[in-house]
Amino acid sequence: MRFDERHSRASGAGSPVDVQHPIYTEKPTIGPRSPFDNTRRTGTTLPHRIVTVAADLWTRVLSYGVKFGVVGLIGFVVDVGVFNLLRVGVAGEDHFWQSPIGAKIASVSIAIIVNWIGNRYWTFRNHRRKNFILEFLEYVAVSLGGMLIGLACLYISHYVLGFDSLLADNISSNVIGLGLGTVFRFAFYRFWVYGHHRADGRTVLAEAVDAQRALYEEPDSANGVEAPSESRGASK
Repeated sequence: MRFDERHSRASGAGSPVDVQHPIYTEKPTIGPRSPFDNTRRTGTTLPHRIVTVAADLWTRVLSYGVKFGVVGLIGFVVDVGVFNLLRVGVAGEDHFWQSPIGAKIASVSIAIIVNWIGNRYWTFRNHRRKNFILEFLEYVAVSLGGMLIGLACLYISHYVLGFDSLLADNISSNVIGLGLGTVFRFAFYRFWVYGHHRADGRTVLAEAVDAQRALYEEPDSANGVEAPSESRGASK
């Protein structure tokens, strides 16, 4: 039986078929559809999809990036402040920590701890690890990797390319090196140190607890449906 016959029988005997219906007039599309061309299928429009993608991007990456930048700025202030305080002799004079190398080691170490606390309890608080010692060691390793990237940029600019002016050193170290190091640190913090896959992370532990809770809950009570009592069945 053809479709027009089934349609005429369902709508009444002898009733004419609406040939202007889109099912008869719409031509098949040749080739793959655009991922944004789903208005007829789902009712969503291109602006709606753009908003959805932007919201997903904000949730997965950009919100972490903004918080990471704020924490990094605080760490930078701590680094510069501690370095200059030690250099002017606030913690005493004529000792190793007043020298440029000693003051920089102390300021960077304190800044790393401040950044770790800020990122652990604010930026990545939903993914912080149960084993905080291992987390801190991995955090320090990534921080040192970012510092090595900055030093490599400075070395290549100053000794390989021959840009030995103070301006060139600042651009290579504090602009290019700092930017590449920041991207490196953020990527490894987000997807390694505080990645969703870490077995001792809060995300994985919370999912395990929810799975166990759902396993031992009764399906009727979990769905908000009251199970019939045995007394009612017995009374009947």
